[in-house]
Amino acid sequence: MTGSGDAWVYAPDGRKYWGRYGAAGLLVHYPPRGILLQHRALWSHFGDTWGLPGGARHAHESAVEGALREAHEEAGVPPDLLDLQFTSVFDLGYWSYTTVVMRSTADFEPVIGDPESIDLRWVLPADVDGLPLHPGFAESWPSLRDRLRGA
Repeated sequence: MTGSGDAWVYAPDGRKYWGRYGAAGLLVHYPPRGILLQHRALWSHFGDTWGLPGGARHAHESAVEGALREAHEEAGVPPDLLDLQFTSVFDLGYWSYTTVVMRSTADFEPVIGDPESIDLRWVLPADVDGLPLHPGFAESWPSLRDRLRGA
């Protein structure tokens, strides 16, 4: 794909981050059921952890567009049911990750759309910390949870 962001970006200290143009993930919140989480495939970076559907942004995409595309591909998230609440950006200067937080206006069942997921599950916010979380999501979750309460 022309403009694909599928590549590693290496930090000066050797750590690596997925997404030539940065990355974005979608935190879908449907209050009666909680938030939609993805159990990452064993072979993936930080595999066997729970996080958000998402991935590398393409050259032409905004963070919102990238998060919606990835969540639709990976979890069958219907973009027409979502209202934007807020975004949260983790920016290292040479790479960034944007969490796009959207509220679903209706219930839907997520569907695994590619081999990057072991499972997809609605999880109540109070139960998220009980799962083995992707390190980046674990670090951002307390702030996101607090902002969700106010959104």
